[in-house]
Formats: sequence, C-alpha cells, structure tokens
Amino acid sequence: MNTQVASGAGVLQTLMAGLPPAAPVPASLAWLTALRAAAVERIGALKLPTRRDEAWRFTDLAALAQQSFGPLRTPTTLRPADIAAFRIDEAATRLVFVDGVHAPHLSSAGETAGAVVGTLAGAGARHGATLAPHLARHAGFQDQLFTALNTAFLHDAALVLVPRDTALAGPVHLLHVATQPGVASHPRTLLLAAEGCTLTLIEDYVALHDDASFTNAVTELALDAGAQLDHVRVQRESRAAFHVARCAVSLARSSRYHAVSVALGAQMSRLDLEVVQGGEGAECRLDGLALIGGSQLADTHTFIDHAQPRGVSRQLHKCIVDGAAHAVFNGRVMVRPGAQLTDSAQASRNLLLSGQALVDTLPQLEIFAADVKCTHGATVGQLDSDELFYLRSRGLSEAAARSLLTYAFGAEVVDRIAVASLRHALAQVLLRQTGRQP
Repeated sequence: MNTQVASGAGVLQTLMAGLPPAAPVPASLAWLTALRAAAVERIGALKLPTRRDEAWRFTDLAALAQQSFGPLRTPTTLRPADIAAFRIDEAATRLVFVDGVHAPHLSSAGETAGAVVGTLAGAGARHGATLAPHLARHAGFQDQLFTALNTAFLHDAALVLVPRDTALAGPVHLLHVATQPGVASHPRTLLLAAEGCTLTLIEDYVALHDDASFTNAVTELALDAGAQLDHVRVQRESRAAFHVARCAVSLARSSRYHAVSVALGAQMSRLDLEVVQGGEGAECRLDGLALIGGSQLADTHTFIDHAQPRGVSRQLHKCIVDGAAHAVFNGRVMVRPGAQLTDSAQASRNLLLSGQALVDTLPQLEIFAADVKCTHGATVGQLDSDELFYLRSRGLSEAAARSLLTYAFGAEVVDRIAVASLRHALAQVLLRQTGRQP
C-alpha cells in the first residue's frame, strides 16, 4: 500500500475517533442529525487526497498524513486581554471561537439592526426553517473529504442572517483562535444576505502558539438579489500548522461580492474559493495575497462560474515567495452556454525572492458563449532590475530598495481591504516581513 494512503487512513481514524455522540436536537433541526450522519457515511468512502489527484497535484499532504490530531479535550481559558492584539475597532459584532469552541464571554453578538449574529447551537433552533435550504447545500460534501469532515463535526457554526434592505454599520468579525498544539478544529460559517442588504464579514484565523494544529474550515455565503458583501479572510496561524479551507459563494441577480484573502501562516495552507453567479448581472471581485517563506506551502484554488448573462468578475492574486517556500494558484473561470455579455478578467502576479522559491500558477478560461469579453494572464519573476537601479540612484541601499519594492507589490492587495484598522495591521505585518521595519 502507498505510504501516504496508509498514513492518510490513520489520520482520518484519529480525527473520527474524536467525533462526539449524536446529541438530541430540537424538532426544527431534525434535518441536521441526518446531515451529519450522511457526512460520516461519505467519509468512510473517501480517502485523503494525494498528488495523484489532479486538484492536489501541487499540494503534498504527506506531512499532514503523518500527524495525529484530535478534538479539544481541555478548554483554554482566555481573557479579553489575551486576544486584544486581534481586536478590530470598527467591528460592530464579534464571535470568538477558541480551538473550535464558541467563547461567549469573548464575543459580542446578538441582533443588530434586525440581523442575527450567533451560533447554530444558540440561534439555530429559532431559524431552522431558514437554515435547512442552505447549510451544506452550497458546499456539498459528496466528493470532498475535508468538507465531509467539517460537516460531521458540525455544531458550533457561526450564523450571520441579514434581513432585507439592511445595512450593517460595522463589520461582523469571526475570530478563530488556536491555543493548543495537536488540536483539530472544524470552523463552519453560514451567511445569508437577503435582498438589498449590505455588510462586511471578516474571517480571522490566528494562533497563540507556535506548534502544529489542524484547522478545517468551511464557509457558505448566499447573497439574494441586490445584496452586497465585502468579505475579508486572513489566515495568520502558526507556521507549523495545517490549514484547509473551502468557501462557497452563491450570487443572485445584481448582487455584488468582493473578497480579499491574505495567507501568512501555516506550514501548509489550502483555500478553495468557489463563486457561482446564478443570477443575471451578478458581480464579483476576488483579490488574494500569499506572503510566505521558509518551507511553507500556500495553495489557492478559485472557480468563478458565470452561469447567467451580464456577469462581471475581476480577479487579482499575488504571491510573494521567499526561502524554499512554494505557492500555488489555480484560477478557473467558466462561462456557461447562454451567459452572454460576460465580462471577466483574471491576473496572477508572482514574486520570487530567492533561488529556491517556487510558484506554480495556472489561470484557466472555459468559454461556452459567443458574446463575451474574457482575459487572463500570469507572470512569475524577480524584482525588476530597472526599478532597483532607479531607487538606488536616489540614494537607497540595495536592501532598502528591495524591501520597498516587495512591500509595494503586496500592498496593492492589502490596500483593497475596506476596514481601516485591519488594513493598517496587515500593512504593518507586510512591512515587518519585507524588511522595512524591525
């Protein structure tokens, strides 16, 4: 038997050994029990992906397969001061999860302007009929092992339900804190944005330790007609951690979705971002930045599905790769038959800072409609010698010139974050990691 396949079976057994027994649920959530059971059944038929699988050919999970992760046994008691560094001043509401478990004493949520921000355990019973058509429907798990795992452990999901024509004044901040090594957590988020509403959602994954842990996150976002969502996703976990995430987005007529994803941490991180434009005139913008070094691996797969006419999509993904790190970007855009007047542009820009750094980039267009405007492009290279010469001719040292150009390269994505305090905090990280400040 292949060593990784055998190890993969082992890590799955360890993870599933921590599955809690099915607890009684309210009548309005009876469907949830069946959903979890179906996910467990699928796990038995699926295997840990290997590099023989096309979607994972650049992502080696051998290191993950050799680990032994389990659920949280002894909760960590945190005080607000312990997570003060991750506070976002503009956030109107905040849900905090510590090692995958909701921490009410660190959270500030409830109903804001008619919107519900809470957990499946706390608010699910009152909204079961609303949740049932959406939970695990946008991010299916039939052929997705990690999504099935997440669904099997589904309990403390974050819920954000925004009613029609509601504009939330501040962002909703979902803070996921890893505090213990060896712990596997399965964060789940469901956001339902009703017709004409506007909001900002921040998913923030952080760590208070430097050891290995496993985060397996699934996010489902459904936007009704005319709804607008700004979605910021920041992954800044331990450099020894493993982070696998999937985000599935459904866009109705004339809705607008803007995502900014920033990957800084984890030994191995993977993000699958899927956007289905299911209504005419839907728009999406996907901006991404991976800033990695050492032996890190950051893999981003995106899929934009133009299923209806007059859709617009823009995508910019950047990687800054140092040391012997490896960045992967696979961006797929599909224009289905009948999706006429689609306007799509995709760009992958990658900066190598060392001779051992590696980038694999694969932008893809699949067009099945005649009247469309679609472009894509990719570049991989080092700092421009002419730009370096210009800065040095103005009195900068070579090191300072390199740092300034590297910072500017990444700042283009960070500057697209609409939340000022988070944008500033990430700019400071970018400054430190590119050598512009100690």
